Amino acid sequence: GFALLYPEQQRANNPNLCFNWFVPEDTRRGGGEAQSIRSMIAAMVARHGVDPARAFVTGLSAGGAMAATLLAVYPEVFAGGAPIAGLPHGVATTVPEAFDRMRGEGTPPPRALQDILRRASSHDGPWPRLSIWQGTADQTVVASNAEAILGQWQAAHGVAGPPAHRAEAFN
Repeated sequence: GFALLYPEQQRANNPNLCFNWFVPEDTRRGGGEAQSIRSMIAAMVARHGVDPARAFVTGLSAGGAMAATLLAVYPEVFAGGAPIAGLPHGVATTVPEAFDRMRGEGTPPPRALQDILRRASSHDGPWPRLSIWQGTADQTVVASNAEAILGQWQAAHGVAGPPAHRAEAFN
C-alpha cells in the first residue's frame, strides 16, 4: 500500500556520500540535487500510480537537511516531512558554515529563517506538515537545530509558542 524512494548520493558529488544540503546550486528550486530528487519523485508518482497528495519526505543528518530543503523549495509536492537530525533550509552556503551550523553556531534567528523559507519558492497554498526529530545527545548535529527548523516553519503554519515535546531516553 505504499512506495518508497531511496535517493542515494554518489561519491563523485560528495566524498562522504552526504547530500550537499549547504550548496546553493543543489538546494534551489529547479536545480541540482533538489531537482534531481524532485524528478525521481515525479517518476515514482507516474510509474507506480502513487497519490501525489500523499507524498512525504524524510532523511537523517545530511538527508534530514535535504528533506528540509525539499519541503522548502517544493512545498506543493509534499503532504509532510520528517527531518531527522537535520538542519533548516538555507542556513549554510559553504563547508565551514555547514559545520558551524551543525554545531549550532551562527544559526540565523527565526525571523531570518522564515525569510529564507519564503524566498525558497513562490508557494501560496497550504504548507506541508512537519515532524521534527532530534536526539539531545547528538554530537554531530546538535539539538538546537531542531528548534531552528521549528522557528523556520512556525510562521508558515501560523503557529506560535513552544512545540509539543516528547523526551524519551533509550539505552
